[in-house]
Amino acid sequence: MTTVNAAAEVIGRNTSVIKSDLMTPEVLWAMGRIGAVNASADGSKIVYNVTYYSVPQDKSRSVLYLMDVRTCRSTQLTDDTNSESGAVFFDGDRQLLFLCGGKLFAVNVDGSNRREIATGKADEDIDEFLLSPDEKKIVLIRQVESTSSIQKNPDDLPKSTGMVINDMMYKHWDHFVKTIPHPFVADFSAAGVGEETDVLEGEPYECPMLPFGGVEELSWSPDSKSLAYTCRKKVGKAYSMSTDSDIFLYELATRKTTNLCKPEGWVEPETDDTRSYEDQAINHLSEDCSVGYDQDPQFSPDGKYIAWLSMERAGYEADRMRLCVYDFATGKKNYVSEAFQSNVDTYCWDSSSQSLYFAGSWRGTEQVYSTNFKGELRQLSKGDFDCSVQGLLSDGRQLLIKRHSMSQADEIYLLDIKGKPEKNITQLTHENSYFYDNLTLGEVKERWVTTTDGKQMLCFVVYPPHFDPNKKYPTLLICEGGPQSPVGQGWSYRWNFQLMAAQGYITVHPARRGVPGFGMEWLEEISGDYAGQCMQDLLSGIDDMCKEPYVDTNRLGCVGASFGGYSVYWLAGHHEGRFKAFISHDGIYNEGQQYVETDELWFPNWDLKGAPWRKDVPDAQRVYSDSPHLSVDKWDTPILCIHGMKDYRIMFTQAESAFQAAKMRGIPAQLLLLPDENHWVLHPQNAILWQRTFFGWLDRWLK
Repeated sequence: MTTVNAAAEVIGRNTSVIKSDLMTPEVLWAMGRIGAVNASADGSKIVYNVTYYSVPQDKSRSVLYLMDVRTCRSTQLTDDTNSESGAVFFDGDRQLLFLCGGKLFAVNVDGSNRREIATGKADEDIDEFLLSPDEKKIVLIRQVESTSSIQKNPDDLPKSTGMVINDMMYKHWDHFVKTIPHPFVADFSAAGVGEETDVLEGEPYECPMLPFGGVEELSWSPDSKSLAYTCRKKVGKAYSMSTDSDIFLYELATRKTTNLCKPEGWVEPETDDTRSYEDQAINHLSEDCSVGYDQDPQFSPDGKYIAWLSMERAGYEADRMRLCVYDFATGKKNYVSEAFQSNVDTYCWDSSSQSLYFAGSWRGTEQVYSTNFKGELRQLSKGDFDCSVQGLLSDGRQLLIKRHSMSQADEIYLLDIKGKPEKNITQLTHENSYFYDNLTLGEVKERWVTTTDGKQMLCFVVYPPHFDPNKKYPTLLICEGGPQSPVGQGWSYRWNFQLMAAQGYITVHPARRGVPGFGMEWLEEISGDYAGQCMQDLLSGIDDMCKEPYVDTNRLGCVGASFGGYSVYWLAGHHEGRFKAFISHDGIYNEGQQYVETDELWFPNWDLKGAPWRKDVPDAQRVYSDSPHLSVDKWDTPILCIHGMKDYRIMFTQAESAFQAAKMRGIPAQLLLLPDENHWVLHPQNAILWQRTFFGWLDRWLK
């Protein structure tokens, strides 16, 4: 691939940004990011997309690559200025179907005969698609108008920007909800797409589920006669309070829809109280009723079963994600991952239809496992990395996976399911080898720490490149977000720990209470106890590291995002002089304020134990009485507050309030507001500004 300079119109791989062997923000954003990957039916080829970013143009572009699995030779398929994504093989592996600019395209595998596939709604963009196994049907995900919460403005006021709002969930994640995705089914051929039928016609519900759901939330039956889809059939207040999504089976011939998760006779609770879901579930225990998240269905190859990911409890978004298998013959559910006391994240069926493969987090890494209908578990991979399952090749012996670590971004691998876990993985792609070959990365080590209540806690420590144990280094405590997200071998293009190490910082990552991968008791101790043992765990992590002679205890920083940002705000009032600088990104400062501002209320209802006005709930009153904003009188350390202004999970007013409180107290403070960013930072120039501000603040106070 030819290097593309910054002024070029076409965005591609850029290798001109490396000036030394130390990583910089510009180098990080020059890396290619591997996305979706699919294999041909015969397993001889894979197609995958890579996204490249241009900081000067403040844009990205995703391109398609075709690889010969045997030789690992990869070629770029097309060279459109628009992004291309979602490619799948069809027509006997002779052609590829993909999206470009919201339209459906096909191309021969040799790159010839690129053409747009006509649809009946040529003026409407396609978000995603799913081709049926017989290649005669297709699902197109399109946006439809929604008026569930925001009513439509009068036709004679076409320029009005006002919104009349009648219910909750009028905004979600980063947008006002005026449209929602629906799946449309149509006949398909290489000549074009036929008349489209809305699977949810007349229903005000979204599929896939916002904000993160994609086409993985739908699945075709092997005979192409039925479609399984994920949906949370609620709107407004009920939607904002409940995590109760279900798997529905839609029969194309009759248009009949069946709920596979609820027993016959199930009636939606009249109230939005989580307990009303639990009470009715208890009454249906013999039918194994699920009232938590159910999502991502996959039919077995023989069509006799369907699997999906399932959470048990209503309103608990961080409940353990189990792997459920439904038997069409008996209507019974079998939870086949019970021996794995952590989340199942990605999975696929074995060709025998009698076992499945999945990836899950355990003790700081995410490995691949197999399980059968008896729940017998076998670990298939082992190492200092995280895996995600992409699919099984046609030989029935090799899994297509993606793998990353704290020292390497995602690459595509093959995993031999019959081999030894330490030696059975073969790397296919080397997208960012140029960067790794020319950079010196910091060493990553495990460190086990004794907590204040006598438990053993894993910490990851990342050391600066060219580390010299005879020198003293400024050190950062990394406060994990979530609150129940894993501390593992993650690679981030914003919170990149190798980038922090390259700036001369040691980073410490405690797997504090609330982190998955250490059993359910460890995971759930954080709920209703944000300011309790998990905060002591964070302090235990940094205090233990301070025993090392190379850690400069006069130059300690504390940083975090989301719940990690809450941790920073709370520790700012309780750190007893440990830290010399704080950085909070998208953090909760005032928990009472957060309750009436956030979009998804199941979060505070579960984790904070209810609304702040619930005087009859002692647990809730205890949580709100320890909100970070109530300890501002103890703040004494410089703090940088960062927030995206399109973040509707945690509103930017939290950062503004914290910043203003610090300034009023005479504490050095800085505020970085990002008007067009959500809970993440997605625009290249904003990301570079974020990195420069982040390290500028740390360098000012710790160097």
